[in-house]
Amino acid sequence: MISKVKNAMSTLVGGMIPHGHHQHGSGGNAQNCGPDGLPPRFAYTRPEFLDLTPELLQYSTEHASRPVLTLKRDSRLPWRTGYAEVINAGKSMLNEDQASCELLFVKKPSGKQRNSTLLDDTAGDGTGIPLHFWGVFDGHAGSGAAIMASKLLHRLIRDRLCDIAHLLENPDAAPPICLTKNGSPFQLEVKKGAALEEDPDSPGDPTARFHMEKVVSLESLVMGTIENAFKQMDDLIEKEKASFNISGGCCALAAVHLMGKLYVANAGDSRAIIIRNDDIIPMSNEFTPETERRRLQYLGFLRPELLGNEFTHIEFPRRIQHKELGKKMLFRDHTMAGWAYKTIVEEDLKFPLIYGEGKKARVMATIGVTRGLGDHDLKVYNSNIHIKPFLSCCPEVKVYDAADYKHGPDDVLVMGTDGLWDVTTDREVADAVMGFLAGCEPNDPMRYTLAAQDLLMRSRGVLKERGWRLPNDRLGSGDDITVFVIPLAGAKTET
Repeated sequence: MISKVKNAMSTLVGGMIPHGHHQHGSGGNAQNCGPDGLPPRFAYTRPEFLDLTPELLQYSTEHASRPVLTLKRDSRLPWRTGYAEVINAGKSMLNEDQASCELLFVKKPSGKQRNSTLLDDTAGDGTGIPLHFWGVFDGHAGSGAAIMASKLLHRLIRDRLCDIAHLLENPDAAPPICLTKNGSPFQLEVKKGAALEEDPDSPGDPTARFHMEKVVSLESLVMGTIENAFKQMDDLIEKEKASFNISGGCCALAAVHLMGKLYVANAGDSRAIIIRNDDIIPMSNEFTPETERRRLQYLGFLRPELLGNEFTHIEFPRRIQHKELGKKMLFRDHTMAGWAYKTIVEEDLKFPLIYGEGKKARVMATIGVTRGLGDHDLKVYNSNIHIKPFLSCCPEVKVYDAADYKHGPDDVLVMGTDGLWDVTTDREVADAVMGFLAGCEPNDPMRYTLAAQDLLMRSRGVLKERGWRLPNDRLGSGDDITVFVIPLAGAKTET
């Protein structure tokens, strides 16, 4: 087993698989049935708002020319959102990125609506609290999970928000609440300064339990709703794999604008930044084997059976040789931020849970991201060791109070898959977007799409004899690239 893992990693680190994603088989055509003869949950397509003809859809898959797809001039997404995408340079048959941009409405569910969720019309009758949604989904090992998430995640978020619609409609009076067994809310009495008090249900009992009442903000309720929607999406993918071919997994980055606040939820290595008055405000962190090393190691420490007796949760600067038994070597585990020495024992000869560095770091020699949706069937090569327990579907949610600022036409939220960020820094993105918008007419409805197109082409580069190259002759991105440029003043200027 160890030798097989070594061989797999040798090929991987040698650069055969670019940009950090596990290639478990081919990307495949999601329109075809899977190995079990199951139909796809959703046929392969590009985002509906691109409105591609069958001919353009086929053209979008050409790896040699890598055509840039943008919105049509007569198309207008909410807030005049800009969008551009391009397929990879050949690492998978199809573009494994997906995207969605939707306007939905949150309102109290009726009895009928409580039993009808995902199949509801997205906009409904246009009444309720408006919710704007943008999502980018970076698929790996196929596009099935990314397509499914792009079709359903926003509806799951909307449906869960409907459960707290009575609070959203009256935010100033929203108290901490509990739900009774029949699902109706009642108000908790908030006792400021109170610490612990005995449970009234067990007076005089020396083993009485204690409870503490907590103040729960409306913002944290929305955050928790988005977090649970991600988990529900992941569960739905797993459930429907019994009936449909849903290939691979995906990183998921979503932005939700609700009642003046922007909630950005990230599970994976896609990224989002706000550009405001030349300032850069990061709205996400990348989740990779390196950034989540301690979480992964702690899980391996707590549940060593997940390592299949083939891996060790301890990290070393390099692979340990058998001849080094009994010698001292630098190491670190889940309790450590720094490095220390330990004496090498037989157990340390196992393959490390996290191997490689930077974009080449892998969990169990297999996958380069540690959060996302799907991947329920993913196993270590030629083994029965499942990797999913180490991959979290829980997003990190950051909040930006857009209502606190007066935004100009050049203040934007940029969302992109890792194909953009692998070769372009936050500062380079900000400079490129601000420079481009400065040369556009402020009222041009296409200015944000053209900015997204310009940004994408800067990261893709130009095809030369030695591959796709940037102007400074550095290697351009060979990955799928998806970019949203979202004007933060859009909520006020939209008619």
